[in-house]
Amino acid sequence: MENGNVRIVSLIPSATEILANLGLSDAIVGRSHECDYPPEIQNRPICTQARLDSNAPSSDIHHEVNNILQSALSIYQIKTDVLEKLQPTHIVTQDQCDVCAVSLKDVEKAVAELTHSSPQIISLQPNVLEDVWHDIERVANAFGVDSVKVLENLEARVKICQQKIQGLSLEEVPSVACIEWTDPLMAAANWIPELVNLAGGQTLFSVTGQPSPHLKWENLVVSNPDIIIFMPCGFDLHRTRQEAQLFTQNPQWQKLHATQTGRVYITDGNSYFNRPGPRLVDSLEILSEILHPEIFDYGYKGKAWELL
Repeated sequence: MENGNVRIVSLIPSATEILANLGLSDAIVGRSHECDYPPEIQNRPICTQARLDSNAPSSDIHHEVNNILQSALSIYQIKTDVLEKLQPTHIVTQDQCDVCAVSLKDVEKAVAELTHSSPQIISLQPNVLEDVWHDIERVANAFGVDSVKVLENLEARVKICQQKIQGLSLEEVPSVACIEWTDPLMAAANWIPELVNLAGGQTLFSVTGQPSPHLKWENLVVSNPDIIIFMPCGFDLHRTRQEAQLFTQNPQWQKLHATQTGRVYITDGNSYFNRPGPRLVDSLEILSEILHPEIFDYGYKGKAWELL
């Protein structure tokens, strides 16, 4: 395919990162309101908007999300007028989570309304790391570029982590609770348990490849994890710190082993853990540093994660 004629609109941050990793940044003509990486794509026209206020408290966001979904509306709207102007040849979107980005149904509906172009829709649906590799390959194939080097590099970094933790005994593998939302309390799932295991930890409460489960406080107290990591969906380090501090006001908080041993961490979930793209490997390296500082030091501390 002649890349000169390709005009891509990416409607999800992870797809934008995949495209950029494959050297296709210049072909991106439009993006979602949440696509912010790599920095050079921030000047592209924005093709979506949210129907909710992401600066509201967690419980308000949660209620608003539920109210919008119950009224059979989507949380995000596609700006069809912008799409019409951009005349994309391809739209990359997702069919994984209606809370994370525009739904495939909405994209199909918007495309049906376009009069000047009939773009091809590429929809990604990753639940585990292997799916992300397949997505990278699929996107590369769709645009006739090579994914081999990109994938080899990502997989090599995963292997390095695995090799370094091979000698750990069972006693040296901490139990880890990853918190994806604080009010209501939810544990992180999908690809997160897999990353925790690859980093030399044992995930509590969630199963690889499954949706994120709700979590009761008493379960957190009873299972008493060695390590607690906050990675709320869509929040940066600063916002995550605010959320975590509200959470720690629970009277049970001081009883937790992780609190007492000072092994509670906050992360930039928005940049790393929540996005099923190439930076999941960065997320693995971040987890490795948090779980096993005696083995790993990639230099993410202070930028991607901090102690609470």
